[in-house]
Amino acid sequence: MKLRANALIGGSLVAAVAAMALVSIFWTPYGPLALNLRSRLQAPSSRFLLGTDEFGRDVLSRILAGAGTSMLVAACTVLVALLLGVVVGLVAGYARGWVDRILMVFNDALLAFPGILLALGVMVIIGANKWGIVLALGLAYAPTAVRVVRGTVLSLREKEYIEASRVIGNSGMRTVFVHILPNCVAPLVVLATSMFGWVILAESALSFLGLGVPPPAPTWGNMLSSGRPYIESAAWLGIAPGVCIALTLLGINLLGDALRDWLDPRMEHA
Repeated sequence: MKLRANALIGGSLVAAVAAMALVSIFWTPYGPLALNLRSRLQAPSSRFLLGTDEFGRDVLSRILAGAGTSMLVAACTVLVALLLGVVVGLVAGYARGWVDRILMVFNDALLAFPGILLALGVMVIIGANKWGIVLALGLAYAPTAVRVVRGTVLSLREKEYIEASRVIGNSGMRTVFVHILPNCVAPLVVLATSMFGWVILAESALSFLGLGVPPPAPTWGNMLSSGRPYIESAAWLGIAPGVCIALTLLGINLLGDALRDWLDPRMEHA
């Protein structure tokens, strides 16, 4: 029952955000960047369902466009982090010895830094832009993926079927990709779901600090930041993106819990 409820609620929330992102590609009520100073700071109404900002831009249109930006950045970042994590984790776990020790020294050094702090350092160097965020957060979260993959590989490396693959003459690369990598999929799926939420939160935080996607392009983080001076007179500027971030994270966490319980039923009653 818990698994079904988590999957239903989480999946519905994530699907809603994905739908917002897709709809924003083809249609928004108004142009997300269209200025209308005569309509600035208007409260939510039948004309502007979520009100307007300090430049008269429709908040709903910018929320929809921001969903597309957040989903794109999160998806690309998770892909970069998992690709780096899989490659390094497979090499470290299967090769072991000095190769494993050297790779893990660098990995643990990166893992010692909080993800958002490491991303901040990278962003200061490469500048604030969409793909800079992808690279910065991908590097920041890759060490976690490395640890997950390496641990799985180490637990599988001495299994009988892996030894049999080596005995019959299969190369190390074939053994890794045919027999070991498929067994890493389940933990990586759960990790990717959690990481998706981490990235959305981190991207919002970076945008809030002015190191994310540069204005006037809308993201939920920079909408929060721009609405901060008007929190008393135009609270909807902060409420709308804040609620979107909270509901998205809730949906991702519930969906991640459901996937974890489904892939490992022993965890359902843990």
